[in-house]
Amino acid sequence: MKLYLLSLIFICLLTVNCKGQVTNKTETIPPTVFAQKIKATSNALILDVRTPAEFSNQHIDNAVNADWNGDDFTIKVQKFDKTKPIFIYCMSGGRSKKAAAKLEELGFSKIYDLEGGILKWNSAGMDIPSDKIIGVSSKEYEELLLPDKKVLVNFYAEWCAPCKKMAPYIKKMQDEMTDKVRIVRLNADENKTILKELKIDELPTLILYENKEIKWKHSGFISEEDLKKQLK
Repeated sequence: MKLYLLSLIFICLLTVNCKGQVTNKTETIPPTVFAQKIKATSNALILDVRTPAEFSNQHIDNAVNADWNGDDFTIKVQKFDKTKPIFIYCMSGGRSKKAAAKLEELGFSKIYDLEGGILKWNSAGMDIPSDKIIGVSSKEYEELLLPDKKVLVNFYAEWCAPCKKMAPYIKKMQDEMTDKVRIVRLNADENKTILKELKIDELPTLILYENKEIKWKHSGFISEEDLKKQLK
């Protein structure tokens, strides 16, 4: 009986250990560490799991593209050497997290996931410096902020799940609350310059201004009821 119990305990411990090894295959790391590990890795495999359009707009040097939402994602990544570390990223971290789980399932030995994706990468100043203005400039942004009315700026993206969930009631509030607040929606993918200047590294992000000063800021999902409380 004692031998049976000992054997059972050993099997349980072995199972837990095995599970621990699986979860340890993926390591989510901040931009600076991500860049350092790439530099320290010979012929580092860098995988951008965003759409081809997002990839062509901006990507980390030497990255290859395999769209997580594409039909051929698994086929593309199966060609890579699973024994070598792979560095993956998306725009804000949601898609790369799912992709990392898939890569684990496919047998990749070590996966480094960029924390916060390209948004945090740019916010940390890791992108290639450029004088090119993408979207509204800082001057144009300031002109959106009316001195005689509250202004709520909503930074969103079409691929962002919480952004999609919030869009219907934010658009409705644009029409219903014109007497109290001006609501401006800015697509993050089309306004990268001001995103970087404001150090916005998460979507959606809402910033409420009054007399051109920030009165409230929120990143992530917020319900219609809670948002309206902030705008009263």
